[in-house]
Amino acid sequence: MSASALPLARECTDQPQAWGTLHVLPGASLSGAHAALDLVTTRDEFNALERSWNALFERASRDTQLFQSFNWLWHWANHFLPKQGSSGPQLAIVTAHIDDRLVMVWPLVSERVGPVTKLTWMGDPVSQYGDVLIDDLPDASDLLREAWTFVTRRTGANVVQLRKVREDSVIAPLLPALGARITTELKAPYLDLTSAPDFAEYEKRYSSGARRNRKRQRRRLEERGTIALEWHTNGARAEALTANAFTFKHAWLRQRGIVSPALADPRTVRFFGDVTRSDTRPAGCHVFALTCDGRPVALEIGLRCKGRTAIHIITYDLDYEKTAAGSLLMEDSIHRAKDDGIAVFDLLAPGDGYKLEWADDAIVVRDWAVPTSLLGRAYAVVYLGLAKTAVKRTLDAMPVGARRKLTEALNRMSKSKG
Repeated sequence: MSASALPLARECTDQPQAWGTLHVLPGASLSGAHAALDLVTTRDEFNALERSWNALFERASRDTQLFQSFNWLWHWANHFLPKQGSSGPQLAIVTAHIDDRLVMVWPLVSERVGPVTKLTWMGDPVSQYGDVLIDDLPDASDLLREAWTFVTRRTGANVVQLRKVREDSVIAPLLPALGARITTELKAPYLDLTSAPDFAEYEKRYSSGARRNRKRQRRRLEERGTIALEWHTNGARAEALTANAFTFKHAWLRQRGIVSPALADPRTVRFFGDVTRSDTRPAGCHVFALTCDGRPVALEIGLRCKGRTAIHIITYDLDYEKTAAGSLLMEDSIHRAKDDGIAVFDLLAPGDGYKLEWADDAIVVRDWAVPTSLLGRAYAVVYLGLAKTAVKRTLDAMPVGARRKLTEALNRMSKSKG
């Protein structure tokens, strides 16, 4: 996850005033009906979509679109939408209706960064895959292209920045046709749990040495106390364990001098505390904990949807690093997912080495940028292309101690803003 490094300027006030206007699309038809496009820009309008959005998600979504559910984005809006009159992302959700039936949702936000107006996924930075929900329409590709023209014109966007797009997503085929630039390419490792009848059989794909090593590590942890597992999908305990998870993660990042603006953002911490605790509009989140004498030593925050488990955060107490508590929890989590009938165990991007050691395969996930003006092209080429690459290289070349100081300064800045 990452957040924009550029300061936010004043709220954009020079956008066209026709955002609420319906647009008839003759090309996308179902039983002779027309698709009407609309742009949802207010929280009340978003809330009013709940029933029809949920119905569309139930009948048309893929398991990889777990970050496009209404409930997930409802919790996101509670924490990341700015107060009225404040700068920050503003809703720009494209919808399409046929005969009063919602057939498409393209969840976007519009934001002003200096002189540039950009469109990004609603849900950033906590959503890990971006995509469009759409019914199985005969002219779905035409509807997507028309929706693109509609939203870029209505918002006056200079650039559309779509992060973490899976190569098998609904939106992926459209982007090259629009002249989109790839700004980042990563891999999201995953496990195919349907490839074995049970966990014991599935586990055989790992080397005997690795399995013996984990048994030895588990015995070492047991020497320090009684170990147990906890699983929570809501409630105060889930919220408390989520807070523990971020404490562990922040300590791990500081130890390694890794800079993560998104994880340092207090809104991210509050979002996950809320989405794991709440039984109102549940988003499928869970907290899985490995404890030793009642003390959490490794924690997982994940999301389940339609037979897929996505592991958003897995972390551990540095005091238990030598016991490989995180690795033991990963093993327990895979075991539980298999027992629960989960088909895909998704480790999400990036494809770090420890993830690839567990995974069966990985899928490419790309960040795309589509300039729609000369200003947008400059932003995509200079900032997203050259500047961000240079910053990353500079950070990678810095000594760990210097990166730690930078991480601490970033955390202080984020806390002061939060």
